[in-house]
Amino acid sequence: MKKLVRNTLMLAALPLAVATAYAAPAKKQAASAAPAAPTLSAEDKAATGKVYFERCAGCHGMLRKGATGKNLEPANTTKLGQARLEKVLAYGTEGGMVNFDDILSKKEIANMATYLQMPAEAPPEWSLADIKGSWKLLIPVDKRPTKQMNNVNLNNIFSVTLRDSGEVALIDGDTKKIWAVIKTGYAVHISRLSTSGRYVHVIGRDGRYDLIDMWTEMPTTVATLKAGFEARSIETSKFKGYEDKYAVVGSYWPPQYTILDGLTLEPLKNVSTRGNTVDGNYHPEPRVASIVASEHKPEWVINIKETGMIKLVDYSDLNNLKEITVNSAKFLHDGGWDSTKRYFLVAANASNKVAVVDTQEGKLAALVNTAKIPHPGRGANFKHPKFGPVWATSHLGSDVISIIGTDPENNKDNAWKVVQELKNHGANSLFVKTHPKSENLWADAPLNPDAKLAGSVTVYKISELGGDAKPEILDLAAAADLGKTKGIQRVVHGEYNEKGDEIWFSVWTGNKTEASAIVVVDDKTRKVKTVIKDKRLVTPTGKFNVYNTMHDIY
Repeated sequence: MKKLVRNTLMLAALPLAVATAYAAPAKKQAASAAPAAPTLSAEDKAATGKVYFERCAGCHGMLRKGATGKNLEPANTTKLGQARLEKVLAYGTEGGMVNFDDILSKKEIANMATYLQMPAEAPPEWSLADIKGSWKLLIPVDKRPTKQMNNVNLNNIFSVTLRDSGEVALIDGDTKKIWAVIKTGYAVHISRLSTSGRYVHVIGRDGRYDLIDMWTEMPTTVATLKAGFEARSIETSKFKGYEDKYAVVGSYWPPQYTILDGLTLEPLKNVSTRGNTVDGNYHPEPRVASIVASEHKPEWVINIKETGMIKLVDYSDLNNLKEITVNSAKFLHDGGWDSTKRYFLVAANASNKVAVVDTQEGKLAALVNTAKIPHPGRGANFKHPKFGPVWATSHLGSDVISIIGTDPENNKDNAWKVVQELKNHGANSLFVKTHPKSENLWADAPLNPDAKLAGSVTVYKISELGGDAKPEILDLAAAADLGKTKGIQRVVHGEYNEKGDEIWFSVWTGNKTEASAIVVVDDKTRKVKTVIKDKRLVTPTGKFNVYNTMHDIY
């Protein structure tokens, strides 16, 4: 009974833990600070720490040491001063930071500028015992259906992140109707699918992990846990014989990855990622960025952002876990497989490079120099009319789409180099997208401070890339017809349906009190087919089609 009470109290306190960590007693802080040092009241500090976690920590780190974003420790921020920091926060930067003047109030911006000049404080640790204490098996496996209890085409379901409401919407891609809205962690970063296609795995930025069963009459959360205080990545086991057996979750804080039972989320093994970087320097916060699963080995590819190291983790024997460490470049972010699923390409975005790992040989194949701050999402695979099989990324810091050759066997001269740069309609892009059945390559620019650019997408016809290809720019924010909103209407994250004949884009206003939408475009005609509007669509961002996510189609 005592243990039950302790766990209950711990779970109740989790949503406040991060904010509390930033709210050190004022007297203790004053004792070590110079009289002129910037200060906030305990209440404002806690509130601002929460905003920092929700809006800033992903790029700058919980300890503010920087990664995709700059180092924001006081040694750097105090040089800028209060007024300059407020302007940067309000108007954004060309390097890809969004303008916050339409997201935060003037007081919140002022408090954040002050907060950034104060010393960073580490949140609490979160051990395997803590993860186990948070784990809830809501419906045991033997109590779940043995067959699908609904008539929904699960392959064409989209799991849509509702960023600021802490939910996902499961939308039927056939009917364009919301099937269910499920409560999850804050700002779900990605949804991943079990190999069977039955379960949706979702991870919130606050570390909450939920397992959703789609075989029930209505989608049902069957297990949940708290992996850490901040997280971004999850994946399942895909190798033959291990389908649905394991799952893995990577945390930003504490920096670690945790292996779980794939059907129950029972925590099995926790591995810290703290250690030295590729430069040989110790780093206290090497966060787990993206994770992908091999279909050719019982192996996950786990990317450690700050160290620049890529871990090839063999999950066939958890008691004698084997890792191959591949050195690449800082700071690792997101990436995806090439078309053969032998090579993994990942953006080392602050180094302006893409690292290529040969997972068959277990070694680095190449470091490809690119334009500033590549940000591929999973990237886009297609056959270039001139250069053969390629993979593409867009950029946060440059208005181009970089195309990299990926066929060292039949197109050796083009392999592992940027063979072409295409003009994007603006910098500050997050995602490129295509599909094996599509003739188009799409790119967004949602973080651009210009409303027109942020609300538009670029699309190229792939067959024309060998010559004088001209892009078409589509203003999808205008097509959504949301009317006037306080926030910029940002079009983000193209995702194809199961058949590959539609591409869906979110129109995200960044404010949960304002209307948002999903625009469905006919991929062949490039005309808007449907605009999905629903009051339950609160700040939609990422969309993950079940079939395409299951099979790593991008």
